[in-house]
Amino acid sequence: MTKIKICGLKSEDDISYVNELKPDYIGFVFLQGRKRYVSPSRAAHLRGLLDPSIPAVGVFVNEPLEQVIALAKSGTIQMIQLHGQEDEAYLKELRKHCSQPVIKAFIIKTKEDMEKALSFSSDYLLLDNGLGTGEAFDWSLIQNIDRPFFLAGGLNPGNAASAIKLAHPYALDVSSGVETDGKKDYEKIKAFIHAVRTTST
Repeated sequence: MTKIKICGLKSEDDISYVNELKPDYIGFVFLQGRKRYVSPSRAAHLRGLLDPSIPAVGVFVNEPLEQVIALAKSGTIQMIQLHGQEDEAYLKELRKHCSQPVIKAFIIKTKEDMEKALSFSSDYLLLDNGLGTGEAFDWSLIQNIDRPFFLAGGLNPGNAASAIKLAHPYALDVSSGVETDGKKDYEKIKAFIHAVRTTST
C-alpha cells in the first residue's frame, strides 16, 4: 500500500482534518520565510493535538544540527526530512544523537541527479522537481528504483493514481495539491487519500 504524507500543516483545522482522514505521515515545515513555516513551539502544540499514531516529519533546509536534534528529542517530530545541502557528514552526526528515520530530498532533472540520490545513505529519499511550483517532473527518470522513496511535486487528487502506477513510490508527499487559497482543504485531502488507497490496494 502506497503511503501518504500531507505536508505543511500549521493550524488546528489542519490537524483536525488529518486526525479524521488518517494519512500515514504529516509534515511540519521549519524553514523560516516560507508560508507554511511553523515555529518549534507551534509545532509542539500541534503535535500535542495530532493523533499519536500519525508520525510527524520535520522538514529542514540547512538547519543547525542542534535545532534538529532538539525537535527530535522533544518528541515533536518522529522523522527528519532534509531539503538543503546536508551531506553524509551531517547525516552521520545527526545519527549519533537521533534514532528517527531520515528522508533526504533531491531535485531530479536528469539520470545523473537520480544516481546521486541513490548513492546517499539516508533511510528514505524524497524526489522532487525542487521548484515549489506544484509542478511534476519527468517520472520516467525514477522507474525501477530499488530504494523506498517519497514522490513529491505537482501531486493532486487527479494524478495520484497515475503517479503510483508509473513510479511505484513508497509514499506520495503532497502539500499545495490539497490546498485552496493557500489553506489545507478537507475535501481535497479526502479525495487525495481516497485516490491513493483505492489505487494501491
